[in-house]
Amino acid sequence: MFAYWLFQLNKDCLVKKYSYLLLLFIALLHASLSVNAQEPNPGNIGNRIQQRVGGIRRSVGGTDTNDSLRRRNKHEDSITISFRYLDSTRNYWLDSSVNDFTRRYPVPATHIYLGNTGTASRSLLFSPVMQAGFDNGFHAFDVYKWKLESVRFFNTTRPYSELNYFLGSRVEQIIEVMHTQNIKPSWNFAFQYRLINSPGFFQNQRTNHNNYLFTSKFQSRNLRYNNYVVLLGNKMLASENGGIIDTANILDDPIYKERFNIRTYLGGDNPFTSDFFGSRINTGNRNNEFTVLLRQQYDLGKKDSIVTDSTVIPLFYPRLRFEHTFRFDKNKYVFQDYVADSAYYKKYYDTALRKPLDSLVLIEKWRIITNDFSIYQYPDARNLHQFIKLGLTVQNITGELSSGQKTFFNTLGHAEYRNRSRNQQWDIEANGKLFFTGFNAGDFDAHISLQRLLGKKLGYLQLGFENTSRTPSFVFDNRSSFYLQKTPANLKKENSSHLFASYFLPSFRFRLTGHYYLVNNYTYFTDFIKVNQETSLFNLLQIAVHKTIKLGKRWNWHTDIYFQQKVGAAPLNVPFIYTRNRFAYEGNLGFKNLDIAMGAELRYRAAYKADNYSPASGQFFYQDSITIRNDLPDISAYVHFRIRPFKAFIRAENLNAARKLPNGGFGFTNNNLVAPGYALPGLQIRVGVWWSFVN
Repeated sequence: MFAYWLFQLNKDCLVKKYSYLLLLFIALLHASLSVNAQEPNPGNIGNRIQQRVGGIRRSVGGTDTNDSLRRRNKHEDSITISFRYLDSTRNYWLDSSVNDFTRRYPVPATHIYLGNTGTASRSLLFSPVMQAGFDNGFHAFDVYKWKLESVRFFNTTRPYSELNYFLGSRVEQIIEVMHTQNIKPSWNFAFQYRLINSPGFFQNQRTNHNNYLFTSKFQSRNLRYNNYVVLLGNKMLASENGGIIDTANILDDPIYKERFNIRTYLGGDNPFTSDFFGSRINTGNRNNEFTVLLRQQYDLGKKDSIVTDSTVIPLFYPRLRFEHTFRFDKNKYVFQDYVADSAYYKKYYDTALRKPLDSLVLIEKWRIITNDFSIYQYPDARNLHQFIKLGLTVQNITGELSSGQKTFFNTLGHAEYRNRSRNQQWDIEANGKLFFTGFNAGDFDAHISLQRLLGKKLGYLQLGFENTSRTPSFVFDNRSSFYLQKTPANLKKENSSHLFASYFLPSFRFRLTGHYYLVNNYTYFTDFIKVNQETSLFNLLQIAVHKTIKLGKRWNWHTDIYFQQKVGAAPLNVPFIYTRNRFAYEGNLGFKNLDIAMGAELRYRAAYKADNYSPASGQFFYQDSITIRNDLPDISAYVHFRIRPFKAFIRAENLNAARKLPNGGFGFTNNNLVAPGYALPGLQIRVGVWWSFVN
């Protein structure tokens, strides 16, 4: 399959010169799998060099961390593994904690989804798009996607694998595998795959998502050349049911204790199926996104070395870096309904379906080729956390739409300054970009963030500001295949300003965060198809408090509280308060190798007019007539534990749905609503196993 992708890419002359890198990498991949042990990588020292001399850890060009680079016996079971993100200079380590389940579950704690894992999701917290440039506008399934900015490039002393399996009620399954190892001390590869498959509790809610990722990070022996390769794919399949018909009465009717029997607006009546490999739907969204990224860097600077009794460790301090990044994106978005209800589409979409098929298919395809050329300058050769970066980007965009093929281009410049001081007192980041010509000409964004360590007892303070002027997403453009409004909308550029501050006190386990948004020309949907833009200025204040309160020696209360308040007649509804609380025992119960967290979790959303959802366009839209309120918070009971590399999660969710039925029976039918026509399921039992292996 990799060879097929390479053949397709080679059709374009822009990528032919990169093909030898992929061919070489794939040829060595099979042989690398037999490597059972790796020595640490002296060539990957980069930011910080560490060694032990007389039992004392010493650091050069960075900050003290765990001794991740010392040589190890290849036969021992221990492993040192770290990773970096694509545009980050910091090292990170894998999270082995079991306290918070949402760190391993695709949907974040601050999001709601439409009743089944894999269905459309959105945040309860206001967060406008703060990124200038071309955006297709399809974000309802973003939480289930793997994104380029979250791709990890590993460095490991031994081959490392993870096998994760998650099973829930109604045959809900999540399978994830990951393997990484260093082919050579200066060359690492990683492979990741995830499947999300869930038939759902209600009719026509089936989801089947596939994510796959392949990465390579190579550094030359002389430490001057770096090469990054990423192959990233997301294949999203989600049935759409248009919501439950008459939620006010049907959900309380004991006849419909089996929720799968409740009628929905779309999809018709279908038998329940748990086909694990099936990928066919009659009504729903099919989104495919594929990304190839190739990045090359070459450094000019000064050589050095560390000499010990047994070896010489080469060092290199870059002063000037040249970088070229090639990126190819191929995206396809499809909505299909082959058993369409003509009356439904006429009422909500003002669309008359063609007889006799009575079907609706919307298709939009995009191919985007991006070339970026950048130069870095390092004022302090021994601190790679401080640099100045300037770059120029050329972007070619081709869309295959219902209105025909459209071709666009963009040219933009960008600049960045980062400085994480060697004493870790200051962390400064400033960046911006401006689109000179093309489809997004005039778009810009600017960001600055300052973080200061006030002291070990006083914690950290962060202040920041960002401003964005952007062309509205293409889904609001009348040339889009998903633009179903009869008349084109006259839209101006959106402008959003964001002030933020955060105070973190680790010793007190306390964090206070504030966000202030000032928004002009806010673009939104007012119903299933109508596009509108709020030209008047409005603002929104958001405050978050995170605190862990000790209730006993091993008992903790983790509370997260979010307050939101808008000012002005904005077409925006958010809950005034959202809170998540976990009451848990966290300890080892007297067993040395056991780490356990068990207790109860409660989530509460204040009543508000939640956004509705349009299945055909895959968009949430503003509504001001139906208030969503829940009598009880979402309640879960859980037991999470870890025994060395083995982690397990056992959860009973939506316990709040329990109630006595009118006919004298008992059931979990007190479903909480999340949007008009969409409810969370009743009781869900979920069991997850996360297992790591050192080869």
